[in-house]
Amino acid sequence: MQGGAVYKTFNATRNWYLPPKSFPAGSYTWRVRPSTSQEWSSPRNFVIGSNSQLFEVPENVTLRNTILNKARPRSLPSGTKLFSAWTAAMRTDRTPALNGLTGEVKYYMTGLKTVADSEWPLVPGAIRTAAVVAQAANIMTRVNPNARQLEGAALLYRLTGDKIYLDEAIRRGDQFAALNLTGPTSYANQDMASRVMAQSLIKAIDYLGTALVVNGDATRRNKWLSVVATRTNALYKDLSANGGRLDQYPYDSHAATSMAYLTLTSTLALGDIPDAQTWFDFAFRAFASSFSIWSGPEGGFANGTAYAEYEADFALQIWPALAQATGVNMFDKPWSRGFAQFLMHFVPPGQQTHVFGDGHETAPEYRFMKGFASRYATPQSAWYVKNLTRPDDVLTTLQSPYPMPVNSVTATATPPANAAYYPSIGWTAMHSNLADSGRTSLYFKSSAYGSFNHSHGDQNGFVLFSGGVPLLTETGWYDWYDSPLWNSWYRPSKSHNALTFDGGVGQNVDGYEEPLARNGRITAFSTTAAVDYVEGDATLAYAGLLKSAVRKIWYVRGTDTAVILDQFSSATPRVFEWNFHGYAPIVADAAGKISITNQSRKVCIVPLATTAQRFERRVGPPPQAGTYEDHGVFVKAAAATSGEFLTVLDVGCKNTAVRLDTSGGLRKVIVGTQTLTLPLPK
Repeated sequence: MQGGAVYKTFNATRNWYLPPKSFPAGSYTWRVRPSTSQEWSSPRNFVIGSNSQLFEVPENVTLRNTILNKARPRSLPSGTKLFSAWTAAMRTDRTPALNGLTGEVKYYMTGLKTVADSEWPLVPGAIRTAAVVAQAANIMTRVNPNARQLEGAALLYRLTGDKIYLDEAIRRGDQFAALNLTGPTSYANQDMASRVMAQSLIKAIDYLGTALVVNGDATRRNKWLSVVATRTNALYKDLSANGGRLDQYPYDSHAATSMAYLTLTSTLALGDIPDAQTWFDFAFRAFASSFSIWSGPEGGFANGTAYAEYEADFALQIWPALAQATGVNMFDKPWSRGFAQFLMHFVPPGQQTHVFGDGHETAPEYRFMKGFASRYATPQSAWYVKNLTRPDDVLTTLQSPYPMPVNSVTATATPPANAAYYPSIGWTAMHSNLADSGRTSLYFKSSAYGSFNHSHGDQNGFVLFSGGVPLLTETGWYDWYDSPLWNSWYRPSKSHNALTFDGGVGQNVDGYEEPLARNGRITAFSTTAAVDYVEGDATLAYAGLLKSAVRKIWYVRGTDTAVILDQFSSATPRVFEWNFHGYAPIVADAAGKISITNQSRKVCIVPLATTAQRFERRVGPPPQAGTYEDHGVFVKAAAATSGEFLTVLDVGCKNTAVRLDTSGGLRKVIVGTQTLTLPLPK
């Protein structure tokens, strides 16, 4: 309704509806009524303003007609030409990518072994053993490069006409077509490998066109199509169960990625596989409508930046081809635009590890972030792309329209703001100066997503970098999801820079849906040129074990110093602990000064104790081979029902003058010349 009158009425067969055309600017309410009742839901409201971004998805029949009317290859920009017909400007821009892909594909013609079922003899069972998990991982290790080789060779044939690439594409496609469809790479046994093979085969079919038909014999093309159909029908059967299981359980990250694969595969298979229309009508609008459930429109990613990187990779594999075939560009969604900014804030150039969630210890593969940011013509994207020295991904570059949007930016390349708050996921980034490669980066998290899925029990947790080097870190490593290490150390609070008590008891991360309710929230955020401030409340994450758990952080930009105040209470007396970790030794000198030095970057951890506490070393499980971890904790001297930790992080160990002033009934921390007013102890 708008202005008290009914504006539109829609009938929907699923629990969502995506109108095919935008509404005029204005304030609206909406409500729903099931077909089995005359009772309406309570009205909900939304506003379309003058600055709202347009993103329209036509009805399925219109989309299908658009796709079927587009000449193959559907997944490449219209009018894609052989290299010999490229303009001089395009040759200057794209020849490095073409040479890069040529070198890669030629190298792997002999350097990459084709896959065979015999490589994976184990039969998966109900129990996830380490050996079965390792085999599943090995399947992906083997399938992924072969799929890329198939796609890369097919694209090079399309761009050069050289038969050696056709022969290589056929060899790689035939190996996938020869695999047992009920064997180790079946959807039931390795769904990720199965969806990758189906998508790479249909992309190759799209690129190669009539080259797969020899003297009127379409046997090979039909075989490939039958493999795509079998693998994709298994995927569709899974996702469409119960009328569409993602409609009811949208926070299934694995299934959400599978929906993206189903969407593109069905788009490219229309007209060649009869079932493709059913797949397409089920998947396309659902995918376009709900992406992404890991943040609101500001574009964060609650599962952590490692999984954000994987999301960028999937997007580059799928979204450009969808845009070419359908005209629906997922890069135009508000979330997508915000996601590019999120990557800049939390994975800035030169940062050596990811932050928060599974995979936080891994090094960023910047080519995916660079490729994603390249799709935006903004000064911020221009800054990010310019400062990411990692080469572009040559395959996705050659699949993209020319010129890339970022190359059209004429304004001065400018980084985004030094501090940012992403409210839907409860993350903040506080940088000394994003434009400076030697920047200090302080990240904080208190998330409504809690420890759900790939997130950890690190509400009110923080991590600290200097010049991209991790100083105060999260620890453990991601061997596999739900492993003994994942459950006992990697995910719990004690492995993070977070509050625990009574020997490492932390936030409750047990259960499936429960972690969504055992969450955190950011209750205040502000930023100025001098001081950034964030406050988080993680009380719910402790599942009733604590009455309150609040952390406040002030980042004083002028002295490159952070002040951290934790205040907490419990109905039961507890011995509270302030955990901190490093990838280098935690050193306590004779005077009790505690510091961490990693790759010549350092931080001093200075407690401004208001009640008696001591420093202790803690022992964690063995770190990943070739890495080092150290664990420390400030422990209160006695059990209590309430208390606080007040701690200063002196980045660079500059011996910045810091003092606590309690005169006049107030409590202040003076950092250099900056005065911070703190709440009184509770």
